[in-house]
Amino acid sequence: MSDQEGESSFDLGKLGEIVNSKRVTRRRVLQGAAAAGALAALGPVASACGGSSTTDASASPSAAAGPKKGGSLQVGIIGGSAKDTADPHNAFNEPDIAIQYQLYDGLSAFDRDAQVVLHLATEITPNADATVWTARLKPGLTWHDGKPVTADDVVFSFDRIMKGGFSAATSLIGLKPGGTVKIDDQTVEFRLDKPNAVLTQGLAYRGSQLVPVGFDPKKPVGCGPFSLTSFNPGEQFVFAPFAEFWNGSPWVDDLTIIEFADDTARVNALSSGQIQAISTLPASQIKLIEATAGLKVLNSETGAWRPFTMRIDAKPYSDNRVRQAFRLIVDREQMIQQAYAGLGGIGNDMYARYDVGTPALPQRVQDLEQAKSLLKEAGYEGLTVELTTSAGALGADEVAAAQVFAEQAKGAGVTVNVNKVDSGVFWGDEYLSWPFAQDFWYTRDYLLQASQATMPGAPYNETHWKNDKWLSIVMEAFGTADDAKRNALVGEAQTIEFNEGGYILWAFRNQVDAYSDKIVGLETDKVGVPLTTFGFKDVYFA
Repeated sequence: MSDQEGESSFDLGKLGEIVNSKRVTRRRVLQGAAAAGALAALGPVASACGGSSTTDASASPSAAAGPKKGGSLQVGIIGGSAKDTADPHNAFNEPDIAIQYQLYDGLSAFDRDAQVVLHLATEITPNADATVWTARLKPGLTWHDGKPVTADDVVFSFDRIMKGGFSAATSLIGLKPGGTVKIDDQTVEFRLDKPNAVLTQGLAYRGSQLVPVGFDPKKPVGCGPFSLTSFNPGEQFVFAPFAEFWNGSPWVDDLTIIEFADDTARVNALSSGQIQAISTLPASQIKLIEATAGLKVLNSETGAWRPFTMRIDAKPYSDNRVRQAFRLIVDREQMIQQAYAGLGGIGNDMYARYDVGTPALPQRVQDLEQAKSLLKEAGYEGLTVELTTSAGALGADEVAAAQVFAEQAKGAGVTVNVNKVDSGVFWGDEYLSWPFAQDFWYTRDYLLQASQATMPGAPYNETHWKNDKWLSIVMEAFGTADDAKRNALVGEAQTIEFNEGGYILWAFRNQVDAYSDKIVGLETDKVGVPLTTFGFKDVYFA
């Protein structure tokens, strides 16, 4: 995990003074034939992922008159720690990501259907063999301090990512420091040392968002819909709307995001009217919120997943028979019902739900006798293990899932001691080192996910996965422009992980949030990031 020390509280009042409440004309996105051509050039990443996002149909009748300016929006999220950061290239937990989506933007991004769309760029197009990609900025873009967004900033951003070894670096296969080249003030080329047919996915990854030349994460300046006015890591963040945002200024006068380490406190703050929305509503509270006048549930079907993670380089999980036994312990439907109140889809230990290359392998089901047989064969009969989890870091539902697993494991003669730690410990020095733990991931296609979690050098390789045959297939897939051939390679790679990997991917979790009917603008979102990918720009008071 990258160093995040040195973060401290500060006041950005002067920066906030540049923002006013004047509504600017909303600019249209991806307009015209040029944009359509650019999207076509995205090739595989512009293909449909299935399903569609739906607008909140239960909004207050007063919303029919359209959005209106004004009001202070307060939102409660799962707690982080004193290491929370406003650096978009170093963000990884929920508070960091919530900050990230307010302050910054990228050349492209994932929309609510988890498809790549253009944001700060008017086009991103490859050459014939996908070794050079050209990106052109929208005209008239500005940073929060009023300076123009230029190609120099794009070069600085990607050199910073590559030189700093930030999480996005592994998603930009083929790009090296110095490989981002300015052509003119609005245009850059990404010159790769190997073909990358899915570079647009890496550019759309949130860790690839732009920062200005000379960026200082302690005094952050972005070009996103909000600017930061105060920052108290582990507590709360306050934002002001950015009037010059390319897609229109936010409607609210200000935004406060508050961290809650305790789920009950977060729900109580919503119920009492202290805040207007919360992320990740515990399954045990869904019926209560649905029955409470003035409160609504936002239930999004997603490709997000909350796996059990087994380190393949640590005993007993270094024996694949143990890993397979643990996957056979899980009654997936029972766990979804008990931990998620039924709001999730059954997982089959393959993590790219919407990727068309994901193979249709036989569904893995609970088989306690086979699990016991595998454990006995491996010399681990009557095994006792520790499973690390955290309500503060992952939410109460993941602790519930851990406890359900512990009960199910008894049927295979396995004793599971659930180790519940606070968020600071979970995200601390031992994060990515727990032999058996849980984690969270949002919706991604297979190759982008592999670059973040399972490839050598991946920033979040919690299973410590290493497999040379698998890596060869994955690298070939990255360089394969033909959709059918690349999808076949993805299927091969996923099959290897299905048989030998370190994840127990038992479900794809619905993202369930809650909000007051006093606000309008939150929509379902397949990406799996809470509260419409923390999309508060379009929220307004009814």
